[in-house]
Amino acid sequence: MRRVLRILFFCIIPFKLLPILVAEELRIATYNLNNYLITDRYVDGRWRPSYPKPEKEKAIIRQIIKDVSPDVLVLQEMGSMDFLHELRADMAREGIHYDYLEHMEGADRNRYLAVLSKRAPKAVLKHKDLNFKYFEGREVVKRGMLEMTFELTCGTKFQLFAVHLKSRYTDKKEDLQSSLRRVREAEACRNRIIERTHDLGADKYLVVGDFNDHPSSATMRRFYRRGNLEIGALVPAADSRGELWTYFYEKESRYESVDGFVASSAFMPMIKSRCAKIVDSLGALTGSDHRMVYLDLIEPAPAQVKK
Repeated sequence: MRRVLRILFFCIIPFKLLPILVAEELRIATYNLNNYLITDRYVDGRWRPSYPKPEKEKAIIRQIIKDVSPDVLVLQEMGSMDFLHELRADMAREGIHYDYLEHMEGADRNRYLAVLSKRAPKAVLKHKDLNFKYFEGREVVKRGMLEMTFELTCGTKFQLFAVHLKSRYTDKKEDLQSSLRRVREAEACRNRIIERTHDLGADKYLVVGDFNDHPSSATMRRFYRRGNLEIGALVPAADSRGELWTYFYEKESRYESVDGFVASSAFMPMIKSRCAKIVDSLGALTGSDHRMVYLDLIEPAPAQVKK
């Protein structure tokens, strides 16, 4: 956990010490690990059926996590619980300790959502029942949605909703690049988020993950607004060179912005500089075809007067 205590000033007057302003910082990251599991893959130019993620890729992923050291790390394309335990143990050996973990099992039985956290969540809900009409039938959100509630030292609570929407792969000719299915998944997740926040009087929340669509897409617009109801806004993100992409689609040599955060209006002021950062470490794309995105959450505690 990253806690930064900043003593801004002491003003000493008779019988009083006035005031000390304390700020707490919490770093939240999202990272698609690109098949941290056993699957068919090319390794060093050779086709390898049912092959684990190569160790050199894992090493780069661990180095990136170590460099950023997020307090709450939201993961996509994680394998089974055994792989999550493996990553946590490997990080502990490198000095980064995550005492808490969550593994979200959805309809996709290969790729899962997961969270590693240094901060104990106050509550966890796994939304596996999200479903929607799709052509003549009904489907479920493939990876589900993981909801976690955290509380800052000052008592402020916020909800984090982790998602990994449908990729563009499809065998349905009627739904090119799974565009319709992804929009329907987004709507199902969005509606549940509204039920869990606005309908219950909660206003501080963050939607995190791999949306598999660009910021102005119909998919992403579902998380910004429903009718007259404002839900959230995209948290701007850039790397050290000012570049905005988070994913490299090698097959088409295309760079895209598909990973990141959508924050509620009440949550946005808690984000340092109201923006996120994209990791552009040397060799980052060797570990995954996605780049980690992270933000720092800072909330000043109320100034108190000591008599």
